[in-house]
Amino acid sequence: MHISATVNGTHRMGEVEPRLLLVHWLRENLGLVGTPIGCDTSNCGACTVLLDGQSVKSCNMLAVQADGSNITTIQGLGPEGEMGTIQKAFKECHGLQCGYCTPGMVTAAADLLAENPDPTEEEIREGLHGNLCRCTGYHNIVKSVQLAAAEMRGAK
Repeated sequence: MHISATVNGTHRMGEVEPRLLLVHWLRENLGLVGTPIGCDTSNCGACTVLLDGQSVKSCNMLAVQADGSNITTIQGLGPEGEMGTIQKAFKECHGLQCGYCTPGMVTAAADLLAENPDPTEEEIREGLHGNLCRCTGYHNIVKSVQLAAAEMRGAK
């Protein structure tokens, strides 16, 4: 089947098997390996990307379902070759350890902050629900999102 989508601001297209998952199209066909394959069951959220501005788990979606969409991966959240505001906040607040969950966490945070630029701690935790981290205990992840929110609002 033919698929065509805008990925990180660039129009991309190609032929795919109807059963190919979106995460595999991004990684194998487009070379965007920043989106990891975590659990392949949609439990961990490591593969989260933005699809038309909404966070989705790309291991739980067929590539052909994204046809005609605007997709943003972790690599598209900042200026080319640079970290975006949320990525910088994760670095500054030590919101990562092994880093495996980080692309999904950062992408889910981008969706949250687009909808709610000043979330409470409870709203951040709810907004990241479905994204699992086995290393950090979430405290520094929440701090990272709070810092990113403040910087995006110009409050820091």
